[in-house]
Amino acid sequence: MANLVADVAETAADRPDATAIGFRGRTWSYAEFWSETGRLAQALADRGVGADDRVALYLPNLPQYVTGFHATLRAGGVVVPMNPQYKTREIGHLLDDSGATVVLTLADLAPMVTEVEAETDVEHVVAVGGDDADLPEGATSYREFLASADDELDVVDRADDDVACQPYTSGTTGQPKGVMLTHRNLASNARSTGSLMPGGFDPDDKMLGVLPLFHIYGMTVTMLGTLFNGAAYYPMSEWDAQEAVDLIESEDITIVHGVPAMYNDLVNQPNAEEFDLSSVRFANSGGSSLPIEVMRRFEDLYDVDLFEGYGLTETSPVTHANRPDERRAGSIGRAIPGVESMVVNDEFEELPPVERGPVEEGTDLDAVTGELVVAGPNVMRGYYGLPEANEEAFTERDGTRWFHTGDIAYRDEDGYYFVVDREKHMINTAGYNVYPREVEELLFEHDDVADAAVVGIPDERRGETVKAFVVPAPDADVTPDEIREYCLERLAEYKHPREVEFVDVLPRTTTGKVQKFELRGSNE
Repeated sequence: MANLVADVAETAADRPDATAIGFRGRTWSYAEFWSETGRLAQALADRGVGADDRVALYLPNLPQYVTGFHATLRAGGVVVPMNPQYKTREIGHLLDDSGATVVLTLADLAPMVTEVEAETDVEHVVAVGGDDADLPEGATSYREFLASADDELDVVDRADDDVACQPYTSGTTGQPKGVMLTHRNLASNARSTGSLMPGGFDPDDKMLGVLPLFHIYGMTVTMLGTLFNGAAYYPMSEWDAQEAVDLIESEDITIVHGVPAMYNDLVNQPNAEEFDLSSVRFANSGGSSLPIEVMRRFEDLYDVDLFEGYGLTETSPVTHANRPDERRAGSIGRAIPGVESMVVNDEFEELPPVERGPVEEGTDLDAVTGELVVAGPNVMRGYYGLPEANEEAFTERDGTRWFHTGDIAYRDEDGYYFVVDREKHMINTAGYNVYPREVEELLFEHDDVADAAVVGIPDERRGETVKAFVVPAPDADVTPDEIREYCLERLAEYKHPREVEFVDVLPRTTTGKVQKFELRGSNE
């Protein structure tokens, strides 16, 4: 296999006039898209970007993100996706750790990049949109950067196991970790997930690109899957239920991928019964567990089957999925083609399946639940520069390299898997991962906070939301709302505590560990 973007070159040659991207009434043919990608790749190469050099994409879902992603790989580089909701303190670590030399960002976000530029290896800041005169010193407009290239760079050859993308995911402790995903990882997952639909991808398919491209689900399953197969990708820069439906109806969108909160929003709109989703032939949910009731309401309203899958950043992402004629409510489905999976105990012994899932309430799951581990061509090469974390993440057994997902699950005799809990304290809110330690570290920086703990609590729309329990410092003059605003100013919106409760003391064990199960229990 060559550089994974070479597939797009073949489509551009075979079907140059076919639509590659549609955005706000404008379309880019495959010929136009591939040509712009080539010029951007040349501009990157002219600035020294080559094999294994990192280029950070700090953008919402825009055509320039798609172009920047493919141009970076075309030049032989490695994409470092960054959430456009991140603030200076968050992007500073990602840029410093990755060693990115170029950042492609929005004009409005460029000042945050230039603020940390001196502390990183960043040499070039390229800004999309805005007035050139308003760009911070040292930043270059996307138009000027693209125009500087006098040719289109050929696709740089890369090996299967060369790193293509380095998204970041947090652990329960420490800073976010760079996940090294190879050309083989991403290509195998894009192909496998595309095959799950009835008949696979069709060149006439149109994908709703509402999932954020910095997130592995949106990047692989929607963007790469679509362009790999010569279909059309329609990005949306932010989620809005009515705008999504308008786009589906106006463009006859055929494929929809989303997270449960999005489907919940759709079915709870006041005019939900008026939406016309008749063009949609396949809809899927991932990112977090899909409530069965949301699935049923969506299917009843629109006569479109809604499937559920499962995956992680480290697995590119999909490992399990329900398929047409092969699904089970409450299950993450069966392993996708090429992926192996097991449920193991602490001794890494495979646990026996139940006869048929889901099991009845009150069933003792101790004998059948364990950690879900997976193996396959989609599993990451490893965490960037973290040998100890890699040692913990993998177990080698009989020549197979198994990845520990950290999720507790069971399976049934038909091969369906059911995730029942998370081994770690990670909070999953509307498909985004929030790690309590990061929020807690920020809380401890506040002068009026003496102690703090962060947990996930049930939320009807998001599945979970973030709650902070705070012990105020003696004589502190601060309110819960002020603590919330303090976090919101310094963290991405979805990470900040939507609820803050002041307490006199946090429950702790004799060794000093916070008993978070007690804090969660106080909200039940």
